Amino acid sequence: LKSCIVCTTLDRFSSFGMRRCSVPVLRHASRRQQLAVARAFAAAPDSQRQVMGATVKLTKSPTYAENDHHTVDTNDLLGRSDTYISRHLGTSPQQQKEMVQQMGFNSVDELIDAVIPKHLRRTDEMALHKEPVSETAALERLREIMSKNIEVKNFMGQGYHGSITPSTIQRNLLENPIWYTSYTPYQAEIAQGRLESLLNFQTLVTELTGMDIANASLLDEGSAAAEAMAMVVRGTSSKRDAIFFISDMAHPQTIELMKVRAAQYGVNTVVGDADTFNFTGKKVIGALVQYPDTRGVLRDFSKAAEELHSHGGQLIVSADPLALCVAKPPSQFGADIVVGSMQRFGVPMLYGGPAAAYLATSKKRARSMPGRIIGVSIDSQGDKAIRMALQTREQHIRLDKATSNICTAQALLANMSAMYAVYHGPSGLSRIARRVHALAQLFAMRASEIGFEPETYTDFFDAVTLKTDPINADWMIDFLLQHNISARKLGTVNIQVSFDETHTEQDMMNLLAKLEEAAALHAKHELPMQQTSAHKITEVTGLLPDEFRRQGTFLTQPIFNRIQTETDMMRYIDRLARKDLSLTYSMISLGSCTMKLNAASTLLPVTWSSNSNIHPFAPASTVKGYRQMLHELERYLCTITGFHGCSLQPCSGASGEYAGLLAIRDYQQSIGEGHRNVCILPKSAHGINPASAAM
Repeated sequence: LKSCIVCTTLDRFSSFGMRRCSVPVLRHASRRQQLAVARAFAAAPDSQRQVMGATVKLTKSPTYAENDHHTVDTNDLLGRSDTYISRHLGTSPQQQKEMVQQMGFNSVDELIDAVIPKHLRRTDEMALHKEPVSETAALERLREIMSKNIEVKNFMGQGYHGSITPSTIQRNLLENPIWYTSYTPYQAEIAQGRLESLLNFQTLVTELTGMDIANASLLDEGSAAAEAMAMVVRGTSSKRDAIFFISDMAHPQTIELMKVRAAQYGVNTVVGDADTFNFTGKKVIGALVQYPDTRGVLRDFSKAAEELHSHGGQLIVSADPLALCVAKPPSQFGADIVVGSMQRFGVPMLYGGPAAAYLATSKKRARSMPGRIIGVSIDSQGDKAIRMALQTREQHIRLDKATSNICTAQALLANMSAMYAVYHGPSGLSRIARRVHALAQLFAMRASEIGFEPETYTDFFDAVTLKTDPINADWMIDFLLQHNISARKLGTVNIQVSFDETHTEQDMMNLLAKLEEAAALHAKHELPMQQTSAHKITEVTGLLPDEFRRQGTFLTQPIFNRIQTETDMMRYIDRLARKDLSLTYSMISLGSCTMKLNAASTLLPVTWSSNSNIHPFAPASTVKGYRQMLHELERYLCTITGFHGCSLQPCSGASGEYAGLLAIRDYQQSIGEGHRNVCILPKSAHGINPASAAM
């Protein structure tokens, strides 16, 4: 869509371009000529504009010498030329002067004095840099800071894994402004590309989990589990004395988040052993389990599901999507809701940064789901069209009665994961999963031969928990870190090693060599390693045990089977991109709660390896750059807002609102005013506000 700059100035946007321009002589005008006319229109009084529109004549376009955007300031001749303001604010000092004069003021300061009351004006100096720096200088400064990070070979797992982002997806999607500057697809006519990709994401999730329906992404695995728990709570007739069970083998970060959310719902939580807990109690409204669990073990939860269903309880399963490429889907052992993170589908770890979570369930629970749902419909011509469906559940319509305060979630990252699946297809995904499992199999077999016994020899996917006794786990973790290897500590005499797509056989052999070296070093000063039982892995197959192995085909839809080459992938991404309206085509006169106004220089560091390949639980000694950058940002935000403390933990505006309300409530409780339970909001508030308050 090409708009005439005159029509844009007059707020008469013409989607048909200059062929139907209301000023006849402009139909074939050059862009510079349009610019000249637009300036005249902007400067003219309203009473003269109609006359000008009828009698306009084209004059010589302004030259670069006349254009104040290109005028050299001799007072700053030697300063950096790549300044941020001149490229991103859009108006020059001369244009600003003309604008304020049109409104009857002599300067911007006069305008601000007239609009903002003096008692609301800031008078103190902000403790920031004395002078703004250029974009290049800012990037140089950031690169210097982030160079303090130490990239180690990561085997930590715990819900975050190394992943290979296909270059064609990084270049044509992640770094493509058509994909990251497009607005939320409320208007389906100008969003068919992203809607199709998000529909692919939902299809991918339902195929992996075996459930009927999935949403178009959530914020992260922990909050997705909490949203699933909220679905269970909303469907409970009586919350009094209600109990929600959380497996102690779920990831620790998920357990902590769910305990906080449950307290706000008025629900009691029990964290315990899923193998021994009695799920038949009628007060137990639901349960969350991890598959595979946080120690890497695969478990069949059919019995737990059966006991819960006997009295109306529901089972939530937090599942690893790569494992589901080769493992039995949760739907086959009675799951009611399945959640998880799609991070290892082509999205870097980013020190725990954004990745798309998912939530899948049965059709009968569709109206109680949080987040966006993309559906297939028909347009006015009777052709297939895609749009957001069931929006009456959402906060922008139902306000405090909404199913969640979740708004746009992680659409860009969901699109990346969807394209990752499109690019690899079912056979490619299965091969990646089998290779990861084979590395874990071979490691477990070799580790047992040198005295480190695995917790299980068969029922695992990518993570192997080793007994290090008599070597202390802390000592072992420190020893490995000295050799640029990070593993996860589990207890006093257990460590966990988790494999992913980025690991090679040589990486595994290097790890084994260091374990053997640690054992030999320890034996010189302490007791020797205990002999383990004969290992039970006789061959490396990459296949799970029959009890847990996926049977049959998945992802049979054409889109997941017809992309074979990088060129095919590039063309598909571009074909979808050309269906959407983004900042590359036009300004979007809607709110800026998306990435549409992010400068390119602020996005470049996202894919630096010193930033992208860092595990969120990496030892503090390896992330000094990240910690410095985050602390500096916190200090800037405290200075700007005038507050004493700042948290960067919330991963969205909705999460920030919720965290802020919890902080206020906890403070009031700490001073004996916990009886306060009213939150006042203006009618003009965004729908997220009442939804957050209701939560």
